Amino acid sequence: MKIVVVITGASGVELGKKFVDYLPEGIKAHVVISDNALTVESFENKQVTLYQNENIAASVSSGSFRVDATAIIPCSMNTLAKIACGISDNLATRVAAVALKEQKKLLLAPRELPFSAIALENMQKLATLGVIIAPPVLGYYSESDSLDEMERFIIGKWYDALGIENNLFERWK
Repeated sequence: MKIVVVITGASGVELGKKFVDYLPEGIKAHVVISDNALTVESFENKQVTLYQNENIAASVSSGSFRVDATAIIPCSMNTLAKIACGISDNLATRVAAVALKEQKKLLLAPRELPFSAIALENMQKLATLGVIIAPPVLGYYSESDSLDEMERFIIGKWYDALGIENNLFERWK
């Protein structure tokens, strides 16, 4: 499996990094970093290919590169709005546009709270196009005892939505 992980905005970038860190063996990650996501250094020793958001000509910007899924974690409201309006002026929004046109799985993890009516309208529009809207919502029934366990639950749910096998949280029996 080949996946593009885009990290936008300034808050919630640790969830994006952990999403990449927990990926199972055999999944090739291509990571796009926005200007506000200052996490490039934390990926230097990982088995990922890094792209700067300004590199609109990167391989992942083409449908012929053939990725299986794209996840934008976290997804800033600016990025969400651009995707909803079909604006692809940087690599993050371009890979989302490619996922939409190629009808590949696209997961957005909006990070702001509360959501404005405009953001909700953009999410609804994208959801009708098949985009998976999955903000990092706490699952209290997971009976997590720590922040790390809660994050693993959220990331595991994202993996489930993308069809990535995982055992990051205890499932109902």
